[in-house]
Amino acid sequence: MNLFKGTKIYSILTGSCPVCQHESMYQNSNPYKLNDTLKMQERCSHCGTKYKIEPSFFYGAMYVSYGVGIAFAVAAFVIANLFFELNLLNTFFVIVGTLVVFMPIIMRLARNIWINLFMHYNKEKSLSS
Repeated sequence: MNLFKGTKIYSILTGSCPVCQHESMYQNSNPYKLNDTLKMQERCSHCGTKYKIEPSFFYGAMYVSYGVGIAFAVAAFVIANLFFELNLLNTFFVIVGTLVVFMPIIMRLARNIWINLFMHYNKEKSLSS
């Protein structure tokens, strides 16, 4: 994964600070601890970046989560219907199950993508401290 360090892909997939990429933005690294799935640090302890730029900043991530959810649903459809040749009803159940099981990951990915649209990696901040 260090191959992508310094890119938005690294920050999106790891949930690390989009500016310095030194630490996780989330208080708990396990997205399946449902009480803590979306609890974030206030600031990065390495570079001081404030994650919540303005009140209700992450409402925009809902739109991103729709797209990410569609991507997961299409992947589930392709795997269930084309590879396993399930009928449409069973394929539907596979899609719903996939979305339920991956919901915490989809929500975090959406937040990671959303914040990376507005913040950029800064090599100087990454090297300082």
